[in-house]
Amino acid sequence: MTLSEILSNEELRRHEFPVARERIFLAHAGVCPLPRRVAEAVRTYAGRCTLGDQETLLPAHQLQKSRELAVRLLNAHAEEIAFVGPTSLALSFVSAGLPFTRNDNILVYFEDYPANVYPWMTLAEKGVEVRFLKVRELGRIQAADVEEQVDENTRLVALASCHFVAGYRIDLQAIGELLRERKILFSVDAIQSLGAFPTSVEHVDFLAADAHKWLLGPCAAGIFFVRKGLQERLKPVACGWNNVRCPNYIAQETLAFRPDARRYEAGTHNLLGLVGLNAALELLLEIGIDNIASELLRKRAWLAPALQEKGYVVLQPDATPSSASGILSFHRPGANLAALHQKLEEARITVSLRADRSGQRYIRLSPHFYNTDAELHRLLEFL
Repeated sequence: MTLSEILSNEELRRHEFPVARERIFLAHAGVCPLPRRVAEAVRTYAGRCTLGDQETLLPAHQLQKSRELAVRLLNAHAEEIAFVGPTSLALSFVSAGLPFTRNDNILVYFEDYPANVYPWMTLAEKGVEVRFLKVRELGRIQAADVEEQVDENTRLVALASCHFVAGYRIDLQAIGELLRERKILFSVDAIQSLGAFPTSVEHVDFLAADAHKWLLGPCAAGIFFVRKGLQERLKPVACGWNNVRCPNYIAQETLAFRPDARRYEAGTHNLLGLVGLNAALELLLEIGIDNIASELLRKRAWLAPALQEKGYVVLQPDATPSSASGILSFHRPGANLAALHQKLEEARITVSLRADRSGQRYIRLSPHFYNTDAELHRLLEFL
């Protein structure tokens, strides 16, 4: 199945993405609806699980296959991929598992989604200085901003690959290269770009992304990347039968962790979720991440000026292809956006209502590759 086939064959599109039969869904930066094949994979496995042990009924080598699919998505290695669930949990593993001292500081962006703020704020209890990155415009983080605000005591920078409201995608390579030169660790919350845009961990040390947004997978079935050379340094903060050696399920006198990223998978996996994630990864790689990215940028290129022509203020209207994303947020001074959001929902057009720290509200659009131009024109007509 190709992208052009989906967009040119409405029957196929509605078959593969059943939500399209019911509504225009433009909120993939929130929580996505499941594609047919993802739901069927979960349903088939769940049905199988009524007949016996859920673990032994899992298709052979399913988890290893999922790791290999994640490897293709991230340009990583299988031994660097763990499945620990939500983004918040994976990032908390990083903040709690690294050795910091009182003279250290870390740099984070306070306006990021809280999942990538709160785990780092807890380090203040250990005497670590938590610095908040200053930028001129919401979400618009550039390598020069980071370079100006780190120093010889900075041990880690934690950023989102894409801002959840502004939709600005950061340059992972440029930021990662400058941090590596300074021996500063780089942690990335990639939930708003993974599955939508090419995302390489070549210059990243830690990365987390749950599946329920652009990856089109179930909730709490996320991917956690830990660079191989840092796995001895990042201490597992959760211990259980799955990540610590226990022959015949008998506890040992010493803690011997698995020799790869599975050391962060303490207990039983979210098997239903991971079966869905596997199907979602297969779908995305079948369509092609480059193809998906090009389609999202094409949609944004005409949708942003169309909204401006209707009198709306669009965030990041001048974003370049290297920094634009699938997120497009807008507002109009004096408009009741909560009421507009409700009216859109009543018209079966699903979008997100978000706000910044000042209280300014935005309608956030986040169409995926299977949304058609006709659906977006319907939105514009309604507006």
